[in-house]
Amino acid sequence: MLNDAKDLQAVYIVCGYTDLRKGIDSLLNIISQTYGMDPFQPGTLFMFCGR
Repeated sequence: MLNDAKDLQAVYIVCGYTDLRKGIDSLLNIISQTYGMDPFQPGTLFMFCGR
């Protein structure tokens, strides 16, 4: 759970419906393969939208 957002440098919202039942590994793959970004970049938050 995110308690303090003051140290965040970037927030990315992944547009469209994402099946959140996939789990963390599949969400990490979406970030790295689809967007070519490092999901472990410090100070970065990725937000996904479910239904």
